[in-house]
Amino acid sequence: MQSLNVLHINKFHYLRGGAERVYFETAKFLESRGHRSVFFSMHHPENLSCETADYFLPYIDLNNVYGLKEQLKVVERVLYFFEAKKRLSKLLDKHLVDIAHLHNIYHQISPSILHELRKRKIPIVMTLHDYKMVCASYNMLVHEKPCEVCARGKFYKASIHKCLKHSSIKSILAAIEMYLHHRVMNIYDNVDIFISPSIFLKDKLREMGFRKEIVYLPNFVDIHKFDEFKIEVDKEGKDNENSLIYFGRLTPGKGLVTLLESAKLLSKRNRNNKIQIKIIGDGPLREELQRKVKTEGISNVRFFGYMKNKALYQEIKKSLAAILPSEWYENSPMSVIEAFAFGKPVIGARIAGIPELVRDNETGLTVEPGNIEDLSSKIEYLVNNPDKAAEMGKNARRFVEQELNAEKYYQKLMEVYKQAIQKSLSRR
Repeated sequence: MQSLNVLHINKFHYLRGGAERVYFETAKFLESRGHRSVFFSMHHPENLSCETADYFLPYIDLNNVYGLKEQLKVVERVLYFFEAKKRLSKLLDKHLVDIAHLHNIYHQISPSILHELRKRKIPIVMTLHDYKMVCASYNMLVHEKPCEVCARGKFYKASIHKCLKHSSIKSILAAIEMYLHHRVMNIYDNVDIFISPSIFLKDKLREMGFRKEIVYLPNFVDIHKFDEFKIEVDKEGKDNENSLIYFGRLTPGKGLVTLLESAKLLSKRNRNNKIQIKIIGDGPLREELQRKVKTEGISNVRFFGYMKNKALYQEIKKSLAAILPSEWYENSPMSVIEAFAFGKPVIGARIAGIPELVRDNETGLTVEPGNIEDLSSKIEYLVNNPDKAAEMGKNARRFVEQELNAEKYYQKLMEVYKQAIQKSLSRR
C-alpha cells in the first residue's frame, strides 16, 4: 500500500497504560515504514511533545470535579463534546489525512469526533482496549468481580449497581451516555472496522450484543528494541533469581490485594529464602496497597512507583518472572507481551485474554483468579525451579518473535486499513 497520512487519536498522549503504548508503538512503526502520523488528543502535564498539540483538547481530571459549572462541563464532555469536533476540524483543515485510527476516546474526547471524520469522508478504524462498547463502566467489573448485567443493551443497570466509581450520579450519567451513543445516535456506526487485540474480547462483545464488524489483530512489540536493551542490562550485573515483578496500573480488578496476601503467605513459608515481589506502577489503589503492606508487616513487597523505558526494563530483566493476577476481563495485556520479549515467563490469572498468551508450562503458569494459595504455590514453583522458569522464558520469547512481531502486525493492519478505505468509499 502507498504511503498514508494516518490520524492517531487517543485521549492520553503520554505512556499511561497499555492502550497508550499500543497507540504510540503503532504510530512509530508505521512511520518507520514510510507513513506519516498526525495526532489528536488531550492536553496533560505529562504529554510527549507533538507538532499538533495546539489542537489538543483542554485537560480535565474527571476524578476531581467540584461545583455545578465544572459538573456541567463533564456532562458535555461525556455525552457530546462540540469543542472536540471544532478542534479536530481545525486540525484537518491544516493536515491532510487518509485514514483515522482511534483508540480510547470516550469521556475526555467523546465520540462527537466521529461525525466530523465521517463528514469529511475519512475512513475510520478503532482499536478496542476494553469493553466500553457494551459496558457503561468500560471494565465489566463491579465490587472487584466480573459483571455482565448490561448485556443486550440493559445499560440502566449500571445506575442500580453504581458501577462507575461507586457513584450514583456518575453511573446514571454513564448509562445515559450509552443509550445516547448506542441507541439514539448509533454513533459508532460511523466506524468502518473495529480491531480486537484478543479473541476473548471479540467473542465477549458479540455475546453481549455488539454487532459491528470486528477484526482480530493481537498487540505486538518491536522485538529489536528489547534486543538492543538486553546488551546494556547484561553489563550491569546478575539477575535477581528470587524476585518477581508486577508492572502496570494499580487499579481495581488487577488482583493486587490477592498478590499482597500471597506475598504475606510466602514470607511465612520461606523465612530463610525470602521471595521478593516488586510492584511497579501508579494508580488509585497505590496508597491503599502501601498502607496494607505497612500495617500488616508484609516485608517481601517493595513499591517502585511509576517507571518507564530503561528504568522499568532494567527491573523486568532482573526479575525471575512477571505476575499478572487479574480478576477482571483483561484484553491483551502489553505487560505480558513485554515480559515475554525479555524472555521472562508470566504467572497470569486464568481469565479472559490472559490464557491466549500465558500457556501453562509453556510460556508461564496460570492461576485461578483470586486464589491466594494457588498464586503463592505457583510463585514458589518458579523460584524453586529456575531452570524451568528459564525454559518457559525462552518459549515466551519465541512466541513473541513468531506470533506477535511488528512485521506480522503491520501486514495485517495494512489489510484492515485497505478494507476500511474500501468500505468508506462504498458509503459515498
